[in-house]
Amino acid sequence: MGSGCLKVTKYFLFLFNLLFLILGAVILGFGIWILADKTSFIAVLQMSSPSLKTAAYVLVGVGALTMLMGFLGCIGAVNEIRCLLGLYFTCLMVILITQVSAGLVIYFQKEKLKEEVAHIIENLIENYDPLKDDQRNLQDVWDYVQRQVACCGWTGAQDWENNRILINQSMTEYPCSCSNSSNNLQVDSGFCKLDVPVNSTATYADWPVHEQGCTDGVENWLKDNLGVILGVCTGVAVIELLGMILSISLCKNIHSEDYTKVPKS
Repeated sequence: MGSGCLKVTKYFLFLFNLLFLILGAVILGFGIWILADKTSFIAVLQMSSPSLKTAAYVLVGVGALTMLMGFLGCIGAVNEIRCLLGLYFTCLMVILITQVSAGLVIYFQKEKLKEEVAHIIENLIENYDPLKDDQRNLQDVWDYVQRQVACCGWTGAQDWENNRILINQSMTEYPCSCSNSSNNLQVDSGFCKLDVPVNSTATYADWPVHEQGCTDGVENWLKDNLGVILGVCTGVAVIELLGMILSISLCKNIHSEDYTKVPKS
């Protein structure tokens, strides 16, 4: 009976570690996505919060180590190597603590992140200039957000009245990415001319744009994406905890004379 339980524990641990390899790759992918994505709102988040980039590096490290530990755990379980199982248990515990810490950093930074993003967006709108190349990537990202979320400005279209170029143009131009027109020839970035008499003055209320700001849309985007990341991390943490229990159980039940057992070449 003891031998049967040992075999069951060994093969369960082997299956858990195969799952570690897969989920570790998923966590690694999330971290790389946060660091490498320059075409969505995640680029704005990187500019606004260094802690998010730090958490991304932690996710990359945790994902890589989880994959490595999954591989080592498979070897230790199949060959019943006690020292390797003990090392596996210790490293898995360190990874679990680090992973939980990274998740908490992301979770508790949400409100601060929102304030920092608002400040970044206000400055971006105020200094938005299609002719400048130094902020081209960030401006393109914000144009993309306004088109996809169907919104304008952070709190509303009135935010664009602080733009220096629009002030000089007497508000007779408006941000093209805010347009609520269904015209297929609509320009996706820069400023579009408003059809008003020459030398006249307009306000944001005269623009053919979406009135609502992007705050709610961006918050929903953050909840959806960060929720997925935290959900995956939580699932991996539960599996890691079960793996720790199985590994220490298997390690205790392996006879002392098997301590030096190594795979034969």
